[in-house]
Amino acid sequence: MSVTITIPSALRQFAGGKSQFEVEAGTAGEAVNQLSTQFAELRHHLYDDKNKLRSFVNVYVNDEDIRHQSGAETPVKDGDTLMIVPSIAGGATAEADVAAELPSLSNEEIARYSRHLIMPEVGLEGQKRLKAASVLMIGTGGLGAPLGMYLAAAGVGRLGIIDFDVVESSNLQRQIIHGTKDIGRPKIESARDRLSDINPHIEIETHEARLTSDNALRFFQHYDIIVDGTDNFPTRYLVNDACVLTGKPNVYGSIFRFEGQASVFWAAARNGSGACYRCLYPEPTPPGLVPSCAEGGVLGVLPGIVGAIQANEAIKIILGAEGILVNRLLLFDAWAMKFRELKLRKDPQCPICGDSPTITELIDYEAFCGLSPNQQAEPPQLEEITATELKRRLDSGDDIQIIDVREPHEYEIARIPGTTLIPLGQVVVRMDEIDHSRETVCHCKAGVRSAKAIDALKRAGFPGRLTNLKGGITAWSDEVDASVPKY
Repeated sequence: MSVTITIPSALRQFAGGKSQFEVEAGTAGEAVNQLSTQFAELRHHLYDDKNKLRSFVNVYVNDEDIRHQSGAETPVKDGDTLMIVPSIAGGATAEADVAAELPSLSNEEIARYSRHLIMPEVGLEGQKRLKAASVLMIGTGGLGAPLGMYLAAAGVGRLGIIDFDVVESSNLQRQIIHGTKDIGRPKIESARDRLSDINPHIEIETHEARLTSDNALRFFQHYDIIVDGTDNFPTRYLVNDACVLTGKPNVYGSIFRFEGQASVFWAAARNGSGACYRCLYPEPTPPGLVPSCAEGGVLGVLPGIVGAIQANEAIKIILGAEGILVNRLLLFDAWAMKFRELKLRKDPQCPICGDSPTITELIDYEAFCGLSPNQQAEPPQLEEITATELKRRLDSGDDIQIIDVREPHEYEIARIPGTTLIPLGQVVVRMDEIDHSRETVCHCKAGVRSAKAIDALKRAGFPGRLTNLKGGITAWSDEVDASVPKY
């Protein structure tokens, strides 16, 4: 059977840069195995040491998750499409949450919301519901920026913002709630000023703090809806679990390069049959396996689109609309301008929302995601060198070859003199180009991908000495040569 396999952008670097492959297979497992056999590094990302698909990698045949069919033995037929969906971090609002006595609208508010009021799907009562509602936004970055602006413009009466970061110049390509004049300011201050300017009739509550297991339940209980605009896995699982424990809807969005995901995880919806984030991804991706937007980049308009979808879903929940993204995962490819929807199902074995939950309180999410130092019995053996020390040794005449594992378009932006470019996805197949008799220093933008390259080379049997440039080319610019651009 001829089957098309679609590769997400986060994994394409390990599949020759291609987005689709045609394979001959009779089952989903055969198809994925056949493809991964061609690309050793792709296989490492898809399968664990026991040759089982990793739990944070989902495979769909057309729009159905194979976990809810026959797993790897799920049959495929000519023309089927398999989608590899790795983690990247219905119904109405409870009537009791909306008091019988809804707030009134002033004449000024009626004029402001007139385009809503003339829609029968919103109308006067719907606009009053928006004014009575409260939404907590986790983050005011790429997703939180458009999300907050549209919720404020729509007239959501009380907006809460949690953030602890400051505005940087690199944020401005996509985080449209902030401006050049805000560089260096706390994001919640910049966001508060912008949202107040958009709509002075709403209440804005700012919480300059990191969301933790100690404060999440306290924050969440004061809001109707939680919207997840985070960019890391520990906080994503924390948001999910806190929403399940408090019964709140979790409006989810994630982005990477030009691809986005959106859903509404609401375990209490549909008579308790709503799926949560853990139903989709039971376990987190190991640290460093999925590149961040800082490493892989993100198309500036993408978070605007996904954030607007999140705002749309939050508004629909408040209005009690049909067609909310409960038990549905929306995939968006901005480059191909294509949407695709996949079905989700509640997992009866889910540890937080299943039939017999084992998680009944918030846990240590840094440890759960493998980011706690105490969770690593043996720290990874990785030799590192600082940019300052590397420059000193090069000036002293030490015989060191430097391998740049970034992508060619990054090499065009900035480079360290005398380096050899071998992108991460090619480093194993091209390791014969690396002289194993010389000491090798690998570098990338910040040190993460180069550490992956070293691990891949060691697993492939490279016999030479491998050292990671701590902080990558960014550290080189900071410590050695400021003329090298930072991006």
